[in-house]
Amino acid sequence: MKKPHLLEKRLQNAARIMLHDCLGVKKSEKAVVITDESCRLVGLSIWYALREITDPLFIEMAPRAIHGQEPPPLIKEILKASDVFLIPTSYSLTHTQARIQGNRAGARGATLPGITRDIMIRTLNADYQRIAKLTRRLTTLLSNAQKAIIRTDENCELQVPLSNRKAFADTGIIKKRGEFSNLPAGEAYIAPLENRSNGSILIDGSFAPVGSLNRPVRLEIKNGKIVKLIGNPHLKKLFARYGPKERTLAEFGIGTNYKAQITGNVLEDEKVLGSIHIAFGNNLGFGGKNRAKIHLDGVVKKPSVWLDERVIIKKGKVLL
Repeated sequence: MKKPHLLEKRLQNAARIMLHDCLGVKKSEKAVVITDESCRLVGLSIWYALREITDPLFIEMAPRAIHGQEPPPLIKEILKASDVFLIPTSYSLTHTQARIQGNRAGARGATLPGITRDIMIRTLNADYQRIAKLTRRLTTLLSNAQKAIIRTDENCELQVPLSNRKAFADTGIIKKRGEFSNLPAGEAYIAPLENRSNGSILIDGSFAPVGSLNRPVRLEIKNGKIVKLIGNPHLKKLFARYGPKERTLAEFGIGTNYKAQITGNVLEDEKVLGSIHIAFGNNLGFGGKNRAKIHLDGVVKKPSVWLDERVIIKKGKVLL
């Protein structure tokens, strides 16, 4: 295990900023870091920074096989018993019952799926109050909208019904009991009405779990489900292994982090200012009704987006 002096100072500084500015960790709090082999370096940097404040646990588990797969049962119990958790893992635990029940029990914390040293150093030094301001404004607009219209080229338009669904602000400010965020943060997101979205969309940034896209992926969606996927045989085979729940449009999100860049890592890509992402699968953790085994996001770099009759993004530029 690396000693504190062998960890890069910039990485340690980013961890300290996260614990202070984003989480406000206190000496009396029970904290846990849950990681796996590929994210061990980031996990250790967070753990050592936590040790300067409190007496944290460090747990390394076997990597999951896909985003949304549950961790070992003991981790669920540890999360429920904690005050603060940080989860840098290769595959996301964001939409697992372990994470959801931990928050419901009062723990606050963040998942950092697929985070790397470079992402940690670059994005955790952002002004999260600035990000939070824009994120909350977009969240209000999403919550009040009846539908979103997404255009990704002149031949692709997707209509996404949103009425009576509450949007959520992933601000990175996680200081109250039960609060949750991704880190790096920066998105306003909502669970669309299941089985109601129709049209087509061109995903040209990245798509979990394949990462960067060498060519755009075109999705045709009917009654909320993928009915045709063109442009990536791996994704086509992946979705073919699952049922209709896993092919259901589960999330629409808008990136708000001015420091994030398109890198092929969906954790960062979906936070890029002016980008949007849609996800398929489980959305029970943020107001949806679709229970599924996976949650996979696809990122669009420079979309145009309308909420009802108002243009809020034009070719990747936020118009607020």
